[in-house]
Amino acid sequence: MLAHGALLRKNFFNAEEMVALIRDFRHAGLSAEEVALMAFAQKVIVQANQVVTSDLDELRSFGLSEEEILDVIQAVAARSFFSKVLDATGANPDMTYGEQLEPEILELISPGG
Repeated sequence: MLAHGALLRKNFFNAEEMVALIRDFRHAGLSAEEVALMAFAQKVIVQANQVVTSDLDELRSFGLSEEEILDVIQAVAARSFFSKVLDATGANPDMTYGEQLEPEILELISPGG
């Protein structure tokens, strides 16, 4: 989370936007397509066995191809896998990334935040 958060903060979003995204991506000023992608990614993480045709149809309605949808699924699953490995091995994050984030962002993305 620290590495990804630092990358997003540095290259794409200001601190206020990052806080809004973390708290509620649905009301953070993203486009409808971005919200749909994030909601889909969240469903893949939390309820992958409940992804249905209508979920895929929503992404298709934004012009995403079958390959792009599969890319999203694979990227989300790979990120989840990597996170689980880090958690299970007790790996500690490189705090250099944390130093690049505002305290409010750091608190929100830290475990228990």
